[in-house]
Amino acid sequence: MNLTLRRDVSATDTEDGMVLLDEQSGSYWQLNTTAALILRTLLDGTPERAAQLLTERYPALPAERAAADVATLIGSLSTARLVVTGA
Repeated sequence: MNLTLRRDVSATDTEDGMVLLDEQSGSYWQLNTTAALILRTLLDGTPERAAQLLTERYPALPAERAAADVATLIGSLSTARLVVTGA
C-alpha cells in the first residue's frame, strides 16, 4: 500500500507530534508522537513496517494490536480525506 498526503495537506512537526493542515478547508489535526511516527513511516514505507516500529518502541505491545492501531490511523486519515492510498 502506498500512502501520501493529499496535495493540499501540509504537515508540520511539533514538540508533541505533528500537525496536519488541510489548506482547502482550513481544518487541522493534531497527531501525538505515536501517530506521527506511524504516519512518517507510512509515507516512506508500509503498514507492516509501521506496526513493526511500534512493537520495537513499545515492547509490551502485541503485534496484532500494533497492526490494528496502524489500520485505525489509516482509516481515520482516509475518512478525513487527508491522505490518498494506492496499491
